[in-house]
Amino acid sequence: MIRRPLAAAALALCGFGAAACGGGEATGTGAAAPAASPPAAARDTASGTAGGTAAGSADGTPATPDTGAASPVTRTASESAARPLSGKVVVIDPGHNGGNFRHTREINRQVNILTQKKACDTTGTSTNDGYTEAAFTWDVSNRLARLLRDQGATVRLTRADNTGWGPCINQRAAIGNKAHADAAISIHGDGAAPGAHGFHVIMPKKIGGPVDPVVGDSQRLGRKVRDAFHNGTGLPYSTYIGRQALNYRSDLGGLNLSTVPKIFIECGNMRNAGEARRFRDASFRQTIAESLAKGLKAYLTTR
Repeated sequence: MIRRPLAAAALALCGFGAAACGGGEATGTGAAAPAASPPAAARDTASGTAGGTAAGSADGTPATPDTGAASPVTRTASESAARPLSGKVVVIDPGHNGGNFRHTREINRQVNILTQKKACDTTGTSTNDGYTEAAFTWDVSNRLARLLRDQGATVRLTRADNTGWGPCINQRAAIGNKAHADAAISIHGDGAAPGAHGFHVIMPKKIGGPVDPVVGDSQRLGRKVRDAFHNGTGLPYSTYIGRQALNYRSDLGGLNLSTVPKIFIECGNMRNAGEARRFRDASFRQTIAESLAKGLKAYLTTR
Protein backbone atom coordinates (compact mmCIF):
# COMPACT_ATOMS: atom_id res chain seq x y z
CA MET A 1 0.00 0.00 0.00
CA ILE A 2 1.13 3.63 -0.62
CA ARG A 3 0.68 7.03 0.94
CA ARG A 4 1.40 10.51 -0.19
CA PRO A 5 4.96 11.51 0.74
CA LEU A 6 5.55 12.69 4.29
CA ALA A 7 8.39 14.68 5.79
CA ALA A 8 11.39 12.46 6.35
CA ALA A 9 11.42 13.00 10.09
CA ALA A 10 7.85 11.82 10.42
CA LEU A 11 7.51 9.25 7.67
CA ALA A 12 4.58 7.00 8.44
CA LEU A 13 4.06 3.39 7.62
CA CYS A 14 1.82 3.22 4.61
CA GLY A 15 0.57 1.10 1.78
CA PHE A 16 -1.18 1.15 -1.56
CA GLY A 17 -4.75 0.70 -0.52
CA ALA A 18 -7.03 3.69 -0.29
CA ALA A 19 -7.60 3.33 3.42
CA ALA A 20 -3.95 3.62 4.28
CA CYS A 21 -2.30 5.62 1.55
CA GLY A 22 -4.34 8.77 1.14
CA GLY A 23 -4.11 8.48 -2.66
CA GLY A 24 -6.08 11.14 -4.51
CA GLU A 25 -8.51 8.62 -5.96
CA ALA A 26 -8.80 6.37 -2.94
CA THR A 27 -11.93 6.62 -0.83
CA GLY A 28 -11.34 4.13 1.96
CA THR A 29 -12.16 4.79 5.58
CA GLY A 30 -9.12 3.31 7.29
CA ALA A 31 -6.92 5.05 9.79
CA ALA A 32 -3.32 5.97 9.09
CA ALA A 33 -0.64 3.53 10.10
CA PRO A 34 1.71 4.42 12.97
CA ALA A 35 5.13 5.98 12.60
CA ALA A 36 7.81 3.83 11.01
CA SER A 37 10.04 1.71 13.20
CA PRO A 38 12.63 -0.97 12.49
CA PRO A 39 10.76 -3.91 10.99
CA ALA A 40 10.39 -7.17 12.84
CA ALA A 41 11.97 -10.17 11.15
CA ALA A 42 9.59 -12.14 8.98
CA ARG A 43 8.62 -15.51 10.35
CA ASP A 44 9.04 -18.54 8.10
CA THR A 45 10.45 -16.32 5.37
CA ALA A 46 10.75 -18.24 2.13
CA SER A 47 14.26 -18.92 0.95
CA GLY A 48 15.33 -18.41 -2.62
CA THR A 49 16.99 -15.79 -4.76
CA ALA A 50 15.42 -13.11 -6.86
CA GLY A 51 16.66 -11.93 -10.21
CA GLY A 52 18.77 -8.82 -9.81
CA THR A 53 20.40 -6.64 -7.18
CA ALA A 54 17.87 -4.04 -6.15
CA ALA A 55 19.22 -3.41 -2.67
CA GLY A 56 20.47 0.08 -1.87
CA SER A 57 24.20 0.51 -2.29
CA ALA A 58 26.62 1.97 0.21
CA ASP A 59 26.60 5.35 -1.55
CA GLY A 60 22.84 5.65 -1.16
CA THR A 61 21.92 4.73 -4.72
CA PRO A 62 19.58 1.79 -5.27
CA ALA A 63 21.13 -0.79 -7.56
CA THR A 64 19.17 -1.87 -10.60
CA PRO A 65 17.93 -5.47 -10.73
CA ASP A 66 18.74 -7.76 -13.62
CA THR A 67 15.77 -7.26 -15.92
CA GLY A 68 16.84 -8.74 -19.24
CA ALA A 69 14.55 -11.33 -20.74
CA ALA A 70 15.85 -14.86 -21.11
CA SER A 71 16.92 -16.20 -24.49
CA PRO A 72 14.24 -18.18 -26.35
CA VAL A 73 14.19 -21.90 -25.60
CA THR A 74 12.92 -24.55 -28.00
CA ARG A 75 10.82 -27.25 -26.27
CA THR A 76 9.08 -30.42 -27.39
CA ALA A 77 5.28 -30.70 -27.33
CA SER A 78 5.38 -32.83 -24.18
CA GLU A 79 7.66 -30.35 -22.44
CA SER A 80 5.35 -27.51 -23.40
CA ALA A 81 2.37 -29.35 -21.94
CA ALA A 82 4.23 -29.94 -18.69
CA ARG A 83 5.48 -26.34 -18.61
CA PRO A 84 2.54 -24.28 -19.89
CA LEU A 85 4.21 -20.94 -19.20
CA SER A 86 7.31 -21.63 -21.28
CA GLY A 87 8.21 -18.52 -23.25
CA LYS A 88 6.24 -16.23 -20.94
CA VAL A 89 7.89 -13.47 -18.92
CA VAL A 90 6.42 -12.39 -15.58
CA VAL A 91 7.70 -9.53 -13.44
CA ILE A 92 6.84 -9.67 -9.74
CA ASP A 93 7.14 -6.51 -7.68
CA PRO A 94 7.35 -7.18 -3.91
CA GLY A 95 5.98 -3.95 -2.46
CA HIS A 96 8.31 -1.64 -0.51
CA ASN A 97 11.63 -2.86 0.97
CA GLY A 98 12.76 -3.83 4.45
CA GLY A 99 15.45 -1.14 4.61
CA ASN A 100 13.30 1.77 3.45
CA PHE A 101 12.83 3.07 6.99
CA ARG A 102 16.58 3.73 7.19
CA HIS A 103 16.51 5.84 4.02
CA THR A 104 13.74 8.37 4.55
CA ARG A 105 15.56 11.07 2.59
CA GLU A 106 16.03 8.83 -0.42
CA ILE A 107 12.54 7.37 -0.49
CA ASN A 108 10.92 10.79 0.02
CA ARG A 109 12.54 12.09 -3.17
CA GLN A 110 9.80 13.11 -5.59
CA VAL A 111 9.47 11.32 -8.91
CA ASN A 112 7.23 12.14 -11.86
CA ILE A 113 4.42 9.63 -12.45
CA LEU A 114 2.79 11.76 -15.20
CA THR A 115 -0.41 12.59 -13.33
CA GLN A 116 1.49 14.06 -10.39
CA LYS A 117 4.73 13.77 -8.44
CA LYS A 118 5.01 11.25 -5.64
CA ALA A 119 7.57 9.89 -3.22
CA CYS A 120 10.14 7.48 -4.65
CA ASP A 121 8.82 4.76 -2.31
CA THR A 122 7.29 4.30 1.14
CA THR A 123 7.95 2.08 4.11
CA GLY A 124 4.73 0.08 3.91
CA THR A 125 2.47 -0.94 6.75
CA SER A 126 2.69 -3.79 9.27
CA THR A 127 0.56 -5.94 11.50
CA ASN A 128 -0.02 -4.62 15.00
CA ASP A 129 2.67 -6.95 16.34
CA GLY A 130 5.29 -5.78 13.85
CA TYR A 131 5.22 -8.17 10.88
CA THR A 132 6.03 -5.76 8.08
CA GLU A 133 4.38 -5.47 4.72
CA ALA A 134 7.83 -5.54 3.09
CA ALA A 135 8.58 -8.93 4.71
CA PHE A 136 5.17 -10.28 3.76
CA THR A 137 5.43 -9.22 0.12
CA TRP A 138 9.00 -10.52 -0.15
CA ASP A 139 7.98 -13.95 1.15
CA VAL A 140 4.90 -14.26 -1.06
CA SER A 141 6.78 -13.00 -4.12
CA ASN A 142 9.51 -15.61 -3.78
CA ARG A 143 6.96 -18.38 -3.33
CA LEU A 144 5.10 -17.16 -6.42
CA ALA A 145 8.32 -16.92 -8.44
CA ARG A 146 9.18 -20.56 -7.74
CA LEU A 147 5.71 -21.73 -8.76
CA LEU A 148 5.83 -19.81 -12.03
CA ARG A 149 9.35 -20.98 -12.84
CA ASP A 150 8.27 -24.56 -12.26
CA GLN A 151 5.70 -24.00 -15.01
CA GLY A 152 8.34 -22.68 -17.39
CA ALA A 153 7.98 -18.93 -16.99
CA THR A 154 10.90 -16.54 -16.93
CA VAL A 155 10.47 -14.52 -13.75
CA ARG A 156 12.06 -11.24 -12.71
CA LEU A 157 11.71 -9.61 -9.30
CA THR A 158 12.06 -5.86 -8.85
CA ARG A 159 14.26 -6.24 -5.77
CA ALA A 160 16.81 -8.83 -4.71
CA ASP A 161 16.38 -8.88 -0.94
CA ASN A 162 14.45 -7.40 1.95
CA THR A 163 17.28 -5.43 3.54
CA GLY A 164 17.89 -2.65 1.01
CA TRP A 165 15.82 0.35 -0.05
CA GLY A 166 13.79 1.08 -3.16
CA PRO A 167 13.74 0.81 -6.09
CA CYS A 168 11.68 3.92 -6.72
CA ILE A 169 8.19 3.44 -8.12
CA ASN A 170 9.23 4.65 -11.57
CA GLN A 171 12.10 2.17 -11.63
CA ARG A 172 9.79 -0.67 -10.65
CA ALA A 173 7.67 0.07 -13.70
CA ALA A 174 10.76 0.33 -15.89
CA ILE A 175 11.90 -3.16 -14.85
CA GLY A 176 8.72 -4.70 -16.23
CA ASN A 177 8.95 -2.61 -19.38
CA LYS A 178 12.58 -3.55 -20.04
CA ALA A 179 11.79 -7.23 -19.55
CA HIS A 180 8.90 -6.98 -22.06
CA ALA A 181 6.82 -8.79 -19.48
CA ASP A 182 3.71 -10.63 -20.60
CA ALA A 183 2.29 -9.78 -17.17
CA ALA A 184 3.47 -7.83 -14.14
CA ILE A 185 2.05 -7.88 -10.63
CA SER A 186 2.86 -5.76 -7.59
CA ILE A 187 2.11 -7.51 -4.30
CA HIS A 188 1.00 -5.63 -1.20
CA GLY A 189 -0.85 -5.81 2.10
CA ASP A 190 -3.08 -2.92 3.11
CA GLY A 191 -3.11 -0.90 6.32
CA ALA A 192 -6.74 0.10 6.73
CA ALA A 193 -8.92 0.52 9.82
CA PRO A 194 -8.97 -2.62 11.99
CA GLY A 195 -12.62 -3.36 11.22
CA ALA A 196 -12.04 -3.31 7.45
CA HIS A 197 -11.18 -6.56 5.75
CA GLY A 198 -10.87 -8.32 2.43
CA PHE A 199 -8.63 -8.04 -0.64
CA HIS A 200 -8.77 -5.92 -3.76
CA VAL A 201 -7.02 -5.64 -7.11
CA ILE A 202 -5.91 -2.26 -8.46
CA MET A 203 -5.85 -1.68 -12.21
CA PRO A 204 -4.74 1.31 -14.33
CA LYS A 205 -6.86 3.97 -15.99
CA LYS A 206 -6.11 5.68 -19.28
CA ILE A 207 -4.13 8.84 -18.61
CA GLY A 208 -2.93 9.83 -22.09
CA GLY A 209 0.35 8.10 -21.32
CA PRO A 210 2.33 4.90 -21.88
CA VAL A 211 -0.10 2.69 -19.97
CA ASP A 212 -3.06 3.45 -22.23
CA PRO A 213 -2.46 0.65 -24.79
CA VAL A 214 -2.36 -2.01 -22.05
CA VAL A 215 -5.27 -0.83 -19.89
CA GLY A 216 -7.60 -3.42 -21.45
CA ASP A 217 -5.15 -6.29 -20.98
CA SER A 218 -4.43 -5.11 -17.43
CA GLN A 219 -8.14 -5.28 -16.64
CA ARG A 220 -8.36 -8.81 -18.01
CA LEU A 221 -5.33 -9.75 -15.94
CA GLY A 222 -6.90 -8.18 -12.88
CA ARG A 223 -10.13 -10.12 -13.22
CA LYS A 224 -8.32 -13.43 -13.70
CA VAL A 225 -6.21 -12.82 -10.61
CA ARG A 226 -9.22 -11.58 -8.62
CA ASP A 227 -11.18 -14.74 -9.36
CA ALA A 228 -8.31 -17.14 -8.65
CA PHE A 229 -7.33 -15.34 -5.45
CA HIS A 230 -10.88 -15.32 -4.11
CA ASN A 231 -11.44 -18.99 -4.95
CA GLY A 232 -8.04 -20.13 -3.71
CA THR A 233 -7.69 -18.22 -0.45
CA GLY A 234 -11.32 -17.87 0.55
CA LEU A 235 -10.66 -14.24 1.50
CA PRO A 236 -13.64 -11.95 0.88
CA TYR A 237 -13.81 -8.99 -1.44
CA SER A 238 -12.75 -5.75 0.23
CA THR A 239 -15.41 -4.24 2.45
CA TYR A 240 -13.94 -0.73 2.25
CA ILE A 241 -12.78 0.03 -1.28
CA GLY A 242 -13.57 -0.88 -4.85
CA ARG A 243 -16.45 -2.86 -6.25
CA GLN A 244 -16.27 -6.64 -6.23
CA ALA A 245 -12.60 -6.32 -5.25
CA LEU A 246 -11.74 -4.23 -8.32
CA ASN A 247 -10.38 -0.69 -8.06
CA TYR A 248 -9.13 1.63 -10.81
CA ARG A 249 -6.52 4.32 -10.17
CA SER A 250 -4.45 6.87 -12.06
CA ASP A 251 -2.22 7.96 -9.17
CA LEU A 252 0.16 5.00 -8.92
CA GLY A 253 3.49 5.30 -10.69
CA GLY A 254 3.90 1.56 -11.03
CA LEU A 255 0.78 1.50 -13.20
CA ASN A 256 0.94 4.87 -14.97
CA LEU A 257 4.43 4.24 -16.31
CA SER A 258 3.91 0.62 -17.33
CA THR A 259 3.93 -0.39 -21.00
CA VAL A 260 3.06 -4.01 -20.14
CA PRO A 261 -0.12 -5.45 -18.59
CA LYS A 262 0.18 -4.79 -14.88
CA ILE A 263 -1.88 -4.86 -11.70
CA PHE A 264 -1.47 -4.38 -7.97
CA ILE A 265 -3.05 -6.63 -5.39
CA GLU A 266 -3.74 -5.72 -1.79
CA CYS A 267 -3.90 -9.23 -0.36
CA GLY A 268 -5.88 -8.11 2.66
CA ASN A 269 -5.75 -5.73 5.60
CA MET A 270 -2.70 -6.23 7.79
CA ARG A 271 -4.37 -4.15 10.52
CA ASN A 272 -7.30 -6.54 10.73
CA ALA A 273 -6.53 -9.08 13.47
CA GLY A 274 -7.98 -12.04 11.59
CA GLU A 275 -6.21 -11.35 8.32
CA ALA A 276 -2.97 -10.44 10.09
CA ARG A 277 -3.01 -13.80 11.85
CA ARG A 278 -3.39 -15.60 8.53
CA PHE A 279 -0.65 -13.57 6.86
CA ARG A 280 1.80 -14.65 9.55
CA ASP A 281 1.07 -18.30 8.76
CA ALA A 282 3.60 -19.65 6.24
CA SER A 283 1.13 -22.21 4.92
CA PHE A 284 -1.40 -19.48 4.17
CA ARG A 285 1.25 -17.40 2.41
CA GLN A 286 1.87 -20.46 0.24
CA THR A 287 -1.86 -20.60 -0.49
CA ILE A 288 -1.73 -16.93 -1.50
CA ALA A 289 1.17 -17.63 -3.86
CA GLU A 290 -0.58 -20.64 -5.39
CA SER A 291 -3.75 -18.63 -5.93
CA LEU A 292 -1.82 -15.82 -7.61
CA ALA A 293 -0.01 -18.33 -9.81
CA LYS A 294 -3.34 -19.78 -10.95
CA GLY A 295 -4.63 -16.34 -11.83
CA LEU A 296 -1.52 -15.45 -13.79
CA LYS A 297 -1.59 -18.77 -15.61
CA ALA A 298 -5.26 -18.29 -16.51
CA TYR A 299 -4.43 -14.92 -18.04
CA LEU A 300 -1.23 -15.97 -19.79
CA THR A 301 -2.69 -19.08 -21.40
CA THR A 302 -5.91 -17.48 -22.67
CA ARG A 303 -4.65 -14.24 -24.20
